Amino acid sequence: MQACTQEEVNKVMESAKSAQKLWAKTPLWKRAELLHKAAAILKDHKNPIADCLVKEIAKAAKDAATEVVRSGDLVSYCAEEGVRVLGEGKFLVSDSFPGNERTKYCLTSKIPLGIVLAIPPFNYPVNLSVSKIAPALIAGNSLVLKPPTQGAVSALHMIHCFHLAGFPKGVISCVTGKGSEIGDFLTMHPGVNCISFTGGDTGIAISKKAGMIPLQMELGGKDACIILEDADLDLASSSIVKGGFSYSGQRCTAVKVVLVMNSIADSLVKKINEKLGKLTVGPPENDCDITPVVTESSANFIEGLVMDAKNKGATFCQEYKREDNLIWPLLIDNVKPDMRIAWEEPFGPVLPVIRISSVEEGIHHCNASNFGLQGCIFTKDINKAILISDAMETGTVQINSAPARGPDHFPFQGLKDSGIGSQGVTNSINMMTKIKSTVINLPTPSYTMG
Repeated sequence: MQACTQEEVNKVMESAKSAQKLWAKTPLWKRAELLHKAAAILKDHKNPIADCLVKEIAKAAKDAATEVVRSGDLVSYCAEEGVRVLGEGKFLVSDSFPGNERTKYCLTSKIPLGIVLAIPPFNYPVNLSVSKIAPALIAGNSLVLKPPTQGAVSALHMIHCFHLAGFPKGVISCVTGKGSEIGDFLTMHPGVNCISFTGGDTGIAISKKAGMIPLQMELGGKDACIILEDADLDLASSSIVKGGFSYSGQRCTAVKVVLVMNSIADSLVKKINEKLGKLTVGPPENDCDITPVVTESSANFIEGLVMDAKNKGATFCQEYKREDNLIWPLLIDNVKPDMRIAWEEPFGPVLPVIRISSVEEGIHHCNASNFGLQGCIFTKDINKAILISDAMETGTVQINSAPARGPDHFPFQGLKDSGIGSQGVTNSINMMTKIKSTVINLPTPSYTMG
């Protein structure tokens, strides 16, 4: 994998800047046509890209293939939505504001920002790249992708699909390298007009250095799952296992803490444990449910959280087991607020359970977190669900389902340290454009049919 130098980054930026000027003049229908073509090529390359995801980030084979197809669908949807969103402007007349005659006509439209820098995470290096690429390109921007160190090979294959589709040279580029060498250089580069970042607390540092440019940040979460006494425990336990342990828990929207009412805690924990016992553990090539986490340092961090909970008296529902980066699924019951795992994001196949005596206690724990990405509630009482949802300080609340990002056109955003701005196809297109106004001044007031 090439480790780009700062000089090479400058050359990429120069190319992106000159290409963007011409790309912005490309008809909107033509931009959409090229995106549809790229989506089709991406789907045609499903198998080799999915194989790359399996080998590079240990994603189970079936999930890897799903990610590629989902990404192709996202690109096509974005092309269609872009034609609608960007094909419309606004027409304002001056006499709608008090004190004015109709002497001014204002025409507004959306225009590109320039160069968008996209920085996706390792866990969805294809999908969370195209969710930034497609909106940027349909809006007339050029895009520079800085893929994650783990996931860079998969991202390069994905970028190649856009090149095969016929996008002009310089419109979409990829810069690989070490964040310690080119990270700050990229995010503080004067040629960058917008940054879309998905990852961890690195995003907070980026936001402090980036200057006066639009930022789209998704920085993780400690997604709480509140289980009320009237909840369907079969549905809740299935959702918790899927939401907490899919891709070994390495998802921003994974269930990160279960807050369950005392009266039903034993029953819920029993059902979760029964389902955890059926999960397969092993290599991603075998389509196992639990596969190795992405790096040894990640596994060490997870183990630190687990040992802290054990030393402070938490109940382990399974024996803690680890082989290199492979950690077996673990439910940790009777977690207390003084334990690190009650607050920190493990990004692994371990899940804490906190027993609560009231709904207010669950809401308080959720809102005391510095994160605010998503949360979920399980109850049969829709009135309670709405009231609790309104009280939870998170960007999204799921009712009777685990947290999730998607479908990809849904708004996706976090509060507090979980991010800035909102994602989703339409929101991303709007965020990667700015408003341009042209005002026509008339010599005398003019009224239709007057």
